[in-house]
Amino acid sequence: MVVLKIIIQVIFIVMCIALTALVLMQEGKSAGLGAISGAAETYWGKNKGRSMEGKLVKVTKYLAVGFMIVSIILNLNVF
Repeated sequence: MVVLKIIIQVIFIVMCIALTALVLMQEGKSAGLGAISGAAETYWGKNKGRSMEGKLVKVTKYLAVGFMIVSIILNLNVF
C-alpha cells in the first residue's frame, strides 16, 4: 500500500508540473484591443479546436479534472 501511495504522489507531482506548464503556454485573452480582437476572434474562432491553442485548452481541461481526482484520492487516507 505504501508503494501505491508513492506512485500516486509521483503522478500527482508530474500532473502539477504539467498543468502549470500548460497554463503558462496558453495565450492570454486580450480584452484591451477592442474591435481588432473581435474581428480576429470571429475568423480564428471557427478553427480554434484544431489549432495548437485549442489542443492546449482541451489537454488543460482533462489534466485539471485528473488533478482534482488524484488530489481527492490522496486526501481520502485510504492508504
